[in-house]
Amino acid sequence: MFDITSSKLLILAIVALIVVGPKDLPILLRTVGKYLGVIRRQAAEFRSQFDEAMREAELDQLKKEFENVSREVHATMDEGSRLVDSQIAAARIEDQTPRFGLGAPPTSGPDNTPAEVAGDAKAPEPTREPGRGAA
Repeated sequence: MFDITSSKLLILAIVALIVVGPKDLPILLRTVGKYLGVIRRQAAEFRSQFDEAMREAELDQLKKEFENVSREVHATMDEGSRLVDSQIAAARIEDQTPRFGLGAPPTSGPDNTPAEVAGDAKAPEPTREPGRGAA
């Protein structure tokens, strides 16, 4: 802060001794020391208040970031829950379609083509004639 070397300090002490005199010099030095202590305490208090304000501002910023992340997590969880619910509902609807009779033909694949068209149809089983055993 101040560029005071030992030689400058010695010159300052000699000038103070000449101007103030040896009788009043200790009183002057006590007074100067007292005021320097007051100034240091004020500077330390200001620094601590400034540091506290910076910590509070940083905590507020961290709190906002945490709330944003929390909102994003909740939105992702809600979206995932909706997707799972829609998949469950689709599976229930698919499970309720009639398998025999006049219902829709069974589907296969992502493009919902009938199983026979998609090549998944099984070959018909050969019919047995009555009276004939297994060969």
